[in-house]
Amino acid sequence: MVPDVSTGSRTYGLLAYLYGPGRRDEHVDPHIVAAWMPELAPDPGRDPAATLKQLTDRLDLPVLALPKERRPARHVWHCPVRTAPGDRHLTDTEWAAVARRVVHATGIAEYGDDKACRWIAVRHADDHIHIVATLKREDGRSPRRHQDGIRAQAECRKIEKEWGLQILNEGDGTAAQRPTSAERAKAERTGRPEPARDTLREHVRQALSGAADEAEFFRRLAEAGLRLEVRRAPSGDALGYKVALPGDRNRDGQPIWFPGSRLAPDLSLPQIRLRLAADLTEDESSFAVRPAERPARARRTAAHVAEQAVTHLVDGSDMVGAAQLVGVGELLDAVAQTAPAATRKELADAARAFERATRSHTRAEHADHRALRSAARGIVRAGSALGKGEDGGTTAMLLSTMVLAAVAAIRWHSARGHAQQAAAARRAAEHLRAAYRTAATPPMATMREQGRRLPAPQRDRYAHTLEAALPDQAPRIQRESGWDALTATLAQAEQTGHDPDALLQQAIEWRELNTADSVSDVLVWRLRRIADLPAAPASNRTSTTRRKPPATPRAPQVAPQPRAVQPDTSPHRPRGSRH
Repeated sequence: MVPDVSTGSRTYGLLAYLYGPGRRDEHVDPHIVAAWMPELAPDPGRDPAATLKQLTDRLDLPVLALPKERRPARHVWHCPVRTAPGDRHLTDTEWAAVARRVVHATGIAEYGDDKACRWIAVRHADDHIHIVATLKREDGRSPRRHQDGIRAQAECRKIEKEWGLQILNEGDGTAAQRPTSAERAKAERTGRPEPARDTLREHVRQALSGAADEAEFFRRLAEAGLRLEVRRAPSGDALGYKVALPGDRNRDGQPIWFPGSRLAPDLSLPQIRLRLAADLTEDESSFAVRPAERPARARRTAAHVAEQAVTHLVDGSDMVGAAQLVGVGELLDAVAQTAPAATRKELADAARAFERATRSHTRAEHADHRALRSAARGIVRAGSALGKGEDGGTTAMLLSTMVLAAVAAIRWHSARGHAQQAAAARRAAEHLRAAYRTAATPPMATMREQGRRLPAPQRDRYAHTLEAALPDQAPRIQRESGWDALTATLAQAEQTGHDPDALLQQAIEWRELNTADSVSDVLVWRLRRIADLPAAPASNRTSTTRRKPPATPRAPQVAPQPRAVQPDTSPHRPRGSRH
């Protein structure tokens, strides 16, 4: 059961919507199921003589009785309450009880208070009601409704348990503010795919991803095409900022601005400054490669950093873990905005879902995610990746690790009772798996072909190597679709001077594999990163040119700044190798 509290200024406009046909003729039999005093609340849905004007006047009477200077600018309190999909349909009597409990819990109209606010509950669908109240009591005072949204949520959790409905995840006050019903209605009316608030939040997060300082953050916002206004002190220092979508205006023709703090708690300027306080690593060696090779280099580097983040989430303190989650979210924002077309939508959805998993009441030690922010910066500056060749292979390499990071986030939040954050990480993991399957299909198909062409004695030798390293999991791994690709990877590593036994042992010790959907896939990408093998070997060869094994993993690297990237709406069809 989901309540959604908001306020507005037009009682008649809201009632006209509730009693109207809806935007798609979805409103059926609108009528009042409960009210402050049912005999005083005319119901235009059931009484032919009643009008919306009469109902508006009755609700607004305590407000209009006050001098104009005492009337609140946003005097309309609106709280839709909706059951979860799959719940049974409640009766009018049950919905009336829900409404009375919600207005009591939120301080709008407590039980036995004959001077409380006026309110009604309108039902026009099977699965929800709309509670409408005016925010002046009969005695002229304002209701005590501090944290009314949280209190409404808590009361709905009680109702779910008592009535046998689905028990939804409890919030902790760290979620981003959801679009209001008016914002959603405007998006539908103007043909936008989503409310302006959601679009702006995504742009701001992407601008922050890997930004080195405040000036770069503001520059990226402007380059993304947003309207930006920075509030400054007489000294010139920024005090705050707000953003708006071009063309998004109110009835007076003014831009509809959103301060960062209204988009998400961690997007206020003070919170952004905490994240920017840690200096990022600038590794100029990334410029030693051709520009076309920079996206692949940045992704390979990021895969190593993401592996380290998984370890920190498992073994680090709460403050370290919270910081790693912020960094993983920032890295995912960077990957999403520079992704190939085939995976861009899934990765954008993954980034949006994981955004909720980056915030909890556990304080983050921001210096601990410097490596992740540096990796995000490298990806953004390297520019968009192609969906083929080495770019595609390193994208799969990185996404394989990002799936493990999302699974680690699920476990981290679940262990601390963060239900909403764990659910968000779970949604992100599903999108990441779908994106991985798309990215991994071409390179894994090539590697499987190469592995199947290896001589039987060589394949048997690698099977024995695996059995010695992972005796319990070896039979399962050899049945996975990625086993042939793993044998090809071991063969190529051996031809470049590596000891397959030692290399495989190093890959296994780097991080436990129990959370992997496909252990063979994870090992393939981990071995290719450690041994510095191509992520997308050419299909007409079974070996690689001999290369000197790297002494240590590469440090986070950066590459040039890209243009603003517009989201791609290309459809995504996950297929191929299963992660």
